[in-house]
Amino acid sequence: MDHDLDDVRSIAKRVAPRAVELRRAIHRRPELGRQEFATTQLVERSLANAGIDSLVRSTGAGLIADVGEAGSLVGFRADLDALPIHEQTGLPFASELPGLMHACGHDAHTAIGVGIAIALQELGSLPGRVRFVFQPAEELFPGGADEMMREGAIDGVEAMVALHVDPTLPPGQIGFKTGPITSSSDRFLITVDGPGGHTARPHDTVDTIFVAGQVITQLPTMLDRLIDARMPLSLVFGRVQGGMVGNVIPTTVELNGTCRSLDRDTWESMPKLIERLVQDIVAPLGATATVLYEVGIPPVVNDQFVVAEVEYAVSSVLGTHAVALTHASLGAEDFSYFLQEIPGALFRLGTQLPDRKTDLHSAWFDIDEAAIEVGIVAGTTALLRLMACDWS
Repeated sequence: MDHDLDDVRSIAKRVAPRAVELRRAIHRRPELGRQEFATTQLVERSLANAGIDSLVRSTGAGLIADVGEAGSLVGFRADLDALPIHEQTGLPFASELPGLMHACGHDAHTAIGVGIAIALQELGSLPGRVRFVFQPAEELFPGGADEMMREGAIDGVEAMVALHVDPTLPPGQIGFKTGPITSSSDRFLITVDGPGGHTARPHDTVDTIFVAGQVITQLPTMLDRLIDARMPLSLVFGRVQGGMVGNVIPTTVELNGTCRSLDRDTWESMPKLIERLVQDIVAPLGATATVLYEVGIPPVVNDQFVVAEVEYAVSSVLGTHAVALTHASLGAEDFSYFLQEIPGALFRLGTQLPDRKTDLHSAWFDIDEAAIEVGIVAGTTALLRLMACDWS
């Protein structure tokens, strides 16, 4: 790596306060997916003030910006959207919009992305180029990554990385994992149908509530016996709805849920397998069932080479103590769309606050803002390393 690591640390230290202020400004005015218009304008203005041109999407939500003049093109993804959660943190820069909150750290991801872009711009004479993709709608289903990819956001990009805040790791640490790090996420609606009837005479009709109960209990159990136990799979029901009164067997019961897997082959097999198993469960009981299975987000699979290069870069600039092994999560992340096309990796940025154990998507979620400078140092050094790689 040609650049002096002391220069990287010095520039990051100088840039970090601006990134913290940007994070707080975004946090005050959270916007839901595909509505991140003001957030996009804040990012565009912050980059422009540093002499970095950007291209805002025609929708007004999301933008891309390139830093560097020539050489290999690598990428950094940051997400923009907030969640429909009413903030309870009491922070002086808490959300000013009731019912909306940055409870997943996207405000920090965006601020760090801007900080890295500014740091690289100030370093000058880069070994390549970096494309910063500020993506809308990561929290939606389907998300914004696929849209931006179809619009050419990663055309020509050789490899791509992203950071995600992790409240279980202390500031100063980066979590690394090769292979699957987040799972797929699909949705399904199972509708169980029968003629309905009186609860006094279930033998004269089809007890749709009972049949739905069999689906709820048997479907996950059957999957456990048909899927390799070494391939984590989670099928969970989140909504069960049927009937209006206690003495009437309803004609219809609806079951909504999600199915998640870390293994791509397992993920791809789920729609047909679940359809077959549901029919096998309901048929002996006289009911009919329809399965609406919505294929969603693939698993994020970290590339071994990219992980090794970034781990080397981070340990060089922050020390070996900054490198931590991390676990796979059954949460989903649509960064996976980018990694279906190019090698890359998602890393976990330690943001743990002392004496606070709040998880992501909590109304009390917050981060230790010291992690923002760490993210800028780590991201800048990682991208310098990746730019210098031979991707031919």
